[in-house]
Amino acid sequence: MKYLFRIEGIDCANCAAKIERALNKDGLFKEAYINFMLKKVEVHTEEKDSKIIEEKIRKIANKVEDGVVITPWDNQTQEATQAVAQKHLFKIDGIDCANCAAKIERALNKDDFFKEAYINFMLKKVEVLTEETNITLIEEKLKKIANKVEDGVIIEPWDNQVSSTTSYRHEHGDGCGCGEAHHHSHKDECGCGVDHHHQHENGCGCGDHHHKQVTRKKVAKRTATRKAVAGKATVRSIGTVENNRIEKVKQPKNEVSQAPKSAIQKFKEYLKTEDAMMMRIIVGLGLLLFGAVSKLEVFTIISYVIVGYDIVLKAVKNIIKGKVFDENFLMTIATLAAFVIGEYSEAVAVMLFYQVGEYFQSKAVAKSRKAIEGLMDIKPEFARVKRNGNWVVVAPGEVRIGDTLAVRPGEKIPLDGIIVKGKSNLDHSALTGESVPVFMEEGSEVLSGSINVDQLIEIKVTQTLQNSTVSKILDLIENATSKKAQTEQFITKFAAVYTPAVVIAAALIAIIPSLVTGDWNHWIYTSIVFLVISCPCALVVSIPLGFFGGIGAASKCGVLIKGSNYLEKLTQIDTVVMDKTGTITKGSFEVIGIFPARKGLEEDLIRYAVQIERNSNHPIARAIANYRSELVTEELTDYTEKAGYGLSATLKGKKVIAGNERFMEMNHVEYKVPKMLGTSVHVAVDGEYIGCLIVADVVKEESMKAIEELKKQGIQKVIMLTGDKKEVAEYIGGEVGVDQVYAELLPQDKVHQVEKLIEEGNKVAFVGDGINDAPVLALADVGIAMGGIGSDAAVEASDIVLMQDNLMQINKGIEIAKYTKRIVKQNIIFALGTKFLVMILGILGFANMWLAVFADVGVSIIAILNAIRILPKHGKMDK
Repeated sequence: MKYLFRIEGIDCANCAAKIERALNKDGLFKEAYINFMLKKVEVHTEEKDSKIIEEKIRKIANKVEDGVVITPWDNQTQEATQAVAQKHLFKIDGIDCANCAAKIERALNKDDFFKEAYINFMLKKVEVLTEETNITLIEEKLKKIANKVEDGVIIEPWDNQVSSTTSYRHEHGDGCGCGEAHHHSHKDECGCGVDHHHQHENGCGCGDHHHKQVTRKKVAKRTATRKAVAGKATVRSIGTVENNRIEKVKQPKNEVSQAPKSAIQKFKEYLKTEDAMMMRIIVGLGLLLFGAVSKLEVFTIISYVIVGYDIVLKAVKNIIKGKVFDENFLMTIATLAAFVIGEYSEAVAVMLFYQVGEYFQSKAVAKSRKAIEGLMDIKPEFARVKRNGNWVVVAPGEVRIGDTLAVRPGEKIPLDGIIVKGKSNLDHSALTGESVPVFMEEGSEVLSGSINVDQLIEIKVTQTLQNSTVSKILDLIENATSKKAQTEQFITKFAAVYTPAVVIAAALIAIIPSLVTGDWNHWIYTSIVFLVISCPCALVVSIPLGFFGGIGAASKCGVLIKGSNYLEKLTQIDTVVMDKTGTITKGSFEVIGIFPARKGLEEDLIRYAVQIERNSNHPIARAIANYRSELVTEELTDYTEKAGYGLSATLKGKKVIAGNERFMEMNHVEYKVPKMLGTSVHVAVDGEYIGCLIVADVVKEESMKAIEELKKQGIQKVIMLTGDKKEVAEYIGGEVGVDQVYAELLPQDKVHQVEKLIEEGNKVAFVGDGINDAPVLALADVGIAMGGIGSDAAVEASDIVLMQDNLMQINKGIEIAKYTKRIVKQNIIFALGTKFLVMILGILGFANMWLAVFADVGVSIIAILNAIRILPKHGKMDK
């Protein structure tokens, strides 16, 4: 019997495929299938008790992946099922250390309130999975846990869209400029439908007089609207739709009067700035040098207080919380221990060097964060929409399906749609990596995030902002780092044990050798070296940054990778399996050969073939009709179409037939078959054979080169799967250079072929169109969908989406993945190698505290700078 169940808690098609394989291996089930996109499990079994079946599926699924939820398949239970655990996003601020972020993440994951939690330090984003639906309660819980780990952490709801409440202001010289030619008096509303001000200089546009004054549109709820958008960027529209310009205008944070801040509050805020940190470093250095020259230790102590007071205060707070494995605590203990053994100047110098390192590390992180934000700077900030006959500048989130937008040259297209007026070249480089602009005209589909190059166009909207192309791309990029690579998972676990292990080693080094040798000063000094280098920030920051940079670099080239794990897996692939139609070939028929029966009949052959095939909707007929579409249509009579054979009609008194060999034999026409693979369409006029056209699915221009490049990159086997005839498949396979060809396959046969390759130990990437090949995409180690973000099936079933319909992008993806992996390995080897080397030198008595500080903050800075080399510059990968 067949049973259906709903499956939740898996966000990875490959995970679904693993669960499916596990179910099929269990003796209870004769057959099992998981539809990842519909979140449906179908099993065939002789067991009649659905509760037993449900429990068995749950047990097997959770053995493969934790947190999988299985419920009976029932459309009415969908909402309840989805409410089991929902994803919520928040912005986190107030942490300047990746290791601190990792600690907060671990604390969140330990709390039963959250099923899962992940912090993206670079994007300052917290992602949590919880059954709680009250946003305020979730936010308060996050604040409580985060501030228990680190003081001063700020949690706010995540909002990556332009506010729908954003206000707009029109500033005009001669008229209102709402996009329509009209006049109004000061007491009239301009009709643009948006709260705004008119600022007039010589002519207000009312048509009555000239003066210098400011008029204001009176709206009852203006004050409330201002408060709602306080502190947010607004947009200003100047002029008509053809010549207006859009500018960001910063509004004041609050229109409500506030009590002035006290001098103490202002000073506290100043101390948190980078300018204050640099001033403290300069003053501290001056006092340290003066103390060393004058030999007055009081100046050295004052220097220590100025430079390190914040570190000591944080350490005290952490001691109260019971946290002793914190870098602030460790630096405090290390420097105070140096004071105890009489190394005053070195204690201050180390704290000074540490603060300098932290300062430059924050600068490096800020630079990398800015570069990452630049990768995602594709979301439009405004839309110019037609409302009540007027052009109005609004937030993209306010636009509805069916609205008409105007997009000027140089502006981003805010939403997906169809051009209804005008024509222009569009720059798709931010979406696909293709630098050559594409010409679009009326009827052409356009994607949000593209840039209009040279002409004003009007677009009818077909997707809301949430479902637009640009939103899908940003969602993929932002959420990619939540799926950690094995290397990242190792570093996360390693960081949790590294600091305690080094601190314990420091304590043992301070005590045991001192008891044996009696030289307490030397061994305490050596233990201080260990304490200083016990923070794993160099790894915790640089490794995720490296993977995120790789994902960002790939996205700039039109390769959307849905997780760091898939980026890492891409470097391990040794076998690439490709579908033929639409992947290796163009997926559309074209005339590839014309063979007239004798010389001089070529034009007649084309003319008769095009005229008769124009009346059929068959793909082969459409290919012939389009071959010479400029030919004037001639009237046909007695037109008939015999399915599986061909067409016949009368054209200007002559009987014309066109079809396959069987159709020719049926009409007693002798024919010749050319020695070219493809579908033959023979043509005869009044019983006389005049020739043949060959129609075939044409191989893409780049297919051969792409497969050749794959082999150069270390891919051992390239295999082609197709449902086409064996001779055609083998011909195309030989032409493009694949190693093996499997033809005449049904969809389930393709699944079995890939399963067999995986069972043989191959690391398999499957390349398909993301729709017909969804089961195979889900099954492969890495599923790669061709043809862009427009297909929801492609996004759901695949691990990687190619924005261009071009196989060369696979090579670019593998190239970036390998480059990223090299950088990650370099950082791991460099960071750990340096730290362990300094430890050994410290034990041998060759390393001082200066070198220890370099092994901590110095290594962090170098690792971060190395990691951001992967970030693209001017569309090219830095090598």
